[in-house]
Amino acid sequence: MSSDHKAVIDIIAADPWAMDILWLARSLSLPDWAIGAGFVRSLVWDRLCGFAQRTPLNDIDIVYFDPADTSRTIERAAETELAAARITQSWSVRNMARMHLKNRDAPYRDTAHAIGHWLETPTAVAVTMDDDGTLRLLAPHGVADLLAGRVRPTPSGWRKIEEYRARVTAKAWPSRWPKVVVEELT
Repeated sequence: MSSDHKAVIDIIAADPWAMDILWLARSLSLPDWAIGAGFVRSLVWDRLCGFAQRTPLNDIDIVYFDPADTSRTIERAAETELAAARITQSWSVRNMARMHLKNRDAPYRDTAHAIGHWLETPTAVAVTMDDDGTLRLLAPHGVADLLAGRVRPTPSGWRKIEEYRARVTAKAWPSRWPKVVVEELT
């Protein structure tokens, strides 16, 4: 494990709320699952900016990969179970085996491959928990941009540059995390 990956894992492991959420997600027994996007990004950027309080999330994004069942049935059941366990939190559970259709991509091979198609480098990072509680990162583009507070497009972000720009504008991350920089595109 690289020192950068260890730094991100250490941030997550030190947060009791994050660990509680990971144990809860693990209890769903979804195949090839991880929690990504804002869950990881916000924890790291809160630390980067020296925030004493965790930034609230709009939702927690749990992704998994199950090509045998691409219906929404498992997603809905998981969201219902999670909402019952943590009623104050919003949840999004998605099977990456079907999300390529929505995202206009070729089929994904697994969860890590799907995450690699997310539009921004600091968002394309997720964490999963092994049966023994060991945390592992899925970071197809690395974590250097995440740790530096730098926002750049992934290769998919470059291919979908207008979607990337609209998303970065809508998210307005530097207004929430002052040390975050969205790199200018040329």
